[in-house]
Amino acid sequence: MAEKEEKVGFVAGLKAEFSKIIWPDKESLAKQAVVVTVISIVLGGIIALLDMVMQYAINLIIGL
Repeated sequence: MAEKEEKVGFVAGLKAEFSKIIWPDKESLAKQAVVVTVISIVLGGIIALLDMVMQYAINLIIGL
């Protein structure tokens, strides 16, 4: 019986926490998605550039 009461208490607590969530509106969500996508692409480019530079440097060192 105590196990059922614990489950009921858990579900009630879960509902209480979900009621505290502030969901973003559609416009805000779209802006944030664009920002995350742009930053991911820029960082990917930076990482690719650094990778090419390091590979070039390693090839120069090994070639010597």
